[in-house]
Amino acid sequence: MNDRKTKKRAGVPPDASKPQVNCAFDELVPLEKLVPNPRNPNQHPQAQVALLAKVIAHQGWRSPIVVSRRSGFIVSGHGRYEAAKVLGLTQVPVDFQDFATDADEWAHLVADNRLAELAEADAGALKELLGELKAADFDLDLAGFDADALAGLLADPPEPTPPEDFKAVDENLPTDFVCPRCKYAWSGKPS
Repeated sequence: MNDRKTKKRAGVPPDASKPQVNCAFDELVPLEKLVPNPRNPNQHPQAQVALLAKVIAHQGWRSPIVVSRRSGFIVSGHGRYEAAKVLGLTQVPVDFQDFATDADEWAHLVADNRLAELAEADAGALKELLGELKAADFDLDLAGFDADALAGLLADPPEPTPPEDFKAVDENLPTDFVCPRCKYAWSGKPS
């Protein structure tokens, strides 16, 4: 193992047929030596792992797998670990980290995914970026979006129309409404 303060950064894979390592890491570790954390609450569906494997194959490693020096378990990067198996890799970049207590390690295990879930995408900005990638004929799987996920996202939303059972607004009452279902907006103002 390397000195804890020295991280490696490689631009060439150990095997030219394997993805490049484009991130800082402590050591290239044989995949069979890694142990997934048995307490990891996150599940990685086959479709997610397949997309991640495709991204790693194309972009190389942008993040190492994080392993606890305390327990020896993977703390973050379980999905990357599964993707490496799909790709048939024999070695992966690993960042070994120290945790003061088991509780600190478990909290990091949970927070690593939970904090990302709390992010909110700006739908307009995301649609614009994905539209530009699509216009450039870029494989949008490499942005993490398969065809099903893109179908609704890139489509223009329909113009709001009043519901079929929409009743006329009493013009004598001040009203200001937006239908929560279709977003049709209307208002009525007293004379």
